[in-house]
Amino acid sequence: MRKKISVVGSGNVGSTVAMRVAEKELADVVLIDILEGVPAGKALDLTEAAPIECHDSHIIGVTNDYSQVKDSEIVIITAGVPRKPGMSRDDLLSTNAGIMKAVVKEVAAAAPDSILIIVSNPLDAMCHVALDTSGFKKNKVIGMAGVLDSARFRSFIAMELNVSVENTHAFVLGAHGDTMVPLPRYSTVAGIPITELIPPERIEALIQRTRNGGGEIVNLLKTGSAYYAPASAATEMAEAIIKDKKKILPCVTNLQGEYGIKDLFIGVPVKLGSSGVEQVIEIKLTDEENQALQNSAKAVQGLVDDLKRLG
Repeated sequence: MRKKISVVGSGNVGSTVAMRVAEKELADVVLIDILEGVPAGKALDLTEAAPIECHDSHIIGVTNDYSQVKDSEIVIITAGVPRKPGMSRDDLLSTNAGIMKAVVKEVAAAAPDSILIIVSNPLDAMCHVALDTSGFKKNKVIGMAGVLDSARFRSFIAMELNVSVENTHAFVLGAHGDTMVPLPRYSTVAGIPITELIPPERIEALIQRTRNGGGEIVNLLKTGSAYYAPASAATEMAEAIIKDKKKILPCVTNLQGEYGIKDLFIGVPVKLGSSGVEQVIEIKLTDEENQALQNSAKAVQGLVDDLKRLG
């Protein structure tokens, strides 16, 4: 039987995830949304591209029919209100928490053995909503943040040095937002630390651009937010799980004492395999890096506390 990946939300991110998953032939795809006809239309459009793109993934789109999510190995949740110019991720908290609860309740009932990849913002907080609502084990609720933020950092490093992005590696830890923690010491070009290749003031400029990566795109688009790179990031995570690759990626996971953080979703390096998060990788941090990570965790805790007050 073919593997199945369901994508909740048929907006720009969700439909692009569906396209990437199908074209990589990772699984058949179910695209689900509240909008009548939209997921079906996008699924049909993607299906009609299949002969040209040369894949045989089956893609269907449905409106609020979560029975189609049954037997999904992975459910990627992108549903929610997008950021608009001038809107912080924190502003999205109340509205998207309600959407996340409704979606996850349906998903958990239809596909209780699935792994959830959360893309909706504010991402770290939405992971808490998904975990609490689903009742799933902690290793099966994972947030897409570090892969995206690290890809942005890698892109900026490649631009700065005029080298192939394939030569770049980078780690960005912490929350998905202004308090994220890019780590230059662990960021390399062909194995060479960028601290040996780029002056400190330029590294700091690249870090700030990475932290503002989503906002920069929002300001340019005017009427929406990033979707190509977020979709690629979620797809890379799904591929690692579907293929049991044991791939080390920076993801948002629920820490249980690692890095001195407990019962909180935060971005750290993890090993992704068929059971989801199979290991949290603890790397040595300087006092300054650790303080930045703890500050990032405090920002997430603030959102979680707000969620509790909202009920």
